[in-house]
Formats: sequence, structure tokens, C-alpha cells
Amino acid sequence: MKSVRENTPPTAEETEETAPAAKGRGKKKEPGAAKKVEAPAPEAPGSEEEWAYEVAHADASTDLAPIVGRNLRRLRTQRGLSLERLAKASGVSRAMLGQIELGQSAPTINVIWKIARALGIPFSALISTTAQSGTRLMRTAQSKRLASHDGSFSSRALFPFDEPRRVEFYELRLAAHAEERADAHPPGTLENLVVTAGTVEIDRGDEHHVLGTGDAILFEADVAHVYRNPGNTEAVMYLVMTYAETVG
Repeated sequence: MKSVRENTPPTAEETEETAPAAKGRGKKKEPGAAKKVEAPAPEAPGSEEEWAYEVAHADASTDLAPIVGRNLRRLRTQRGLSLERLAKASGVSRAMLGQIELGQSAPTINVIWKIARALGIPFSALISTTAQSGTRLMRTAQSKRLASHDGSFSSRALFPFDEPRRVEFYELRLAAHAEERADAHPPGTLENLVVTAGTVEIDRGDEHHVLGTGDAILFEADVAHVYRNPGNTEAVMYLVMTYAETVG
């Protein structure tokens, strides 16, 4: 996948936002000047490893990139937020937010969660598609998969996004000896998870739980939590996410 640094120039909005900082520097463009304009930590990562963390693994569904981009721009502008303000609120670099809005970078699951939390919206609001009525059949071959930056963790939504709801349903897959760290979700959010293959460890604050195949757990997800696979084979889980209020 093409590096974020190699992608196309910023949008007009981004240029307008960076213009004040550029005044007084003269007309000559110094190498890396654009990066310095958007550099205040933590919103502008300073290493290739940090940039890679924001971009989904190449195996993730690229079809979702334009969908997430359109939704992000619409929801951000509805709230009157600039890319800079959203970057500070979410901890995701402004440059990365711009690339997502252009549909040129597929964000990781963790990055989407950070953005959703900063906007005060459910995760699914950023990956929703056009509304349809009647029966909805979601073929596995046509599913869109979100992935972590290294591809070790993936999530597939098993529900349509286009009607009001308090409950969301996901299939999660975690590679052998891998872990996925999840930030705190909105207050009142519950996660009800069942393991259908392998073994999974769940850390929630000071709590530590080990789940084997067939085991289930229900916990409040408004604190940071970790999914970990200590086994030698892929773990498969099904997650029901319940919000305190109706979303969508």
C-alpha cells in the first residue's frame, strides 16, 4: 500500500488551515515544511512506524475507504470542526484525516474508533452505506472487512447500518499470538462476546479473563480493554455491542 507521505497534495480546506502558519517563511519551499506546519504532537506522527499504524493492512477492504471518507467529511462539517480541531480531539494526525476524507487511505479499526469517539458517534456511522428496505442478505464473499495495521485483527459487521439501533453485531478474528488494544467506548456501552474457535484473553482495567471455545463474557466497555490470543491458531469471536442510547 502506498505510504501516506506519498499520497496526493492536501485539499483546499487543508491548505487554508495551514496558510497562517506559513506566513513569514518566504516563498521558497523547504523540504518537510508541510510536515512542520501540521507537526504539533501528538496529532502528527513523526515516524514511519506511527504512520503505518494509522493505515490498515493491505488485506483490508479498500471498498470502505471512499465510504469512510465521505461519511467523515459529512459528519465533521456538520459539527463545524476543522481537520486541526478533530485531530486534537481524536489523536489522529490531521494529514491522516485528510487522506481518509479523500478516500486515499484505509484507516485501521483503532483509528476509526478514535475518530468516532471524538465525534460522539457510533463506530458504524463511519462505515454506513446507502439505506435499503426489506430483507437484507449479507453474503460472506461480499463482506467488507476492517483490519488492524498488521492484519492480525479483523472485524466484519453482521448488520445493516441504515436504521436507528442500540445494538451492533460483529465477527472478530484474531491471529495466533496477537493482541488488539481497544480504547474506551462511550459511557454505558456493553460488549457481549462469545468465542467460537480458539482461546481469547480479555483484559479490562485490572481484570483478566481467559475464554475458551464456547465461553462468553459481558462487560462494560467504557474503559480501555485488550483482546489477546495466546494460542497457536486463529481465534474467532462474535461480538454484540449495545449502546446506552439509540444511534444511527
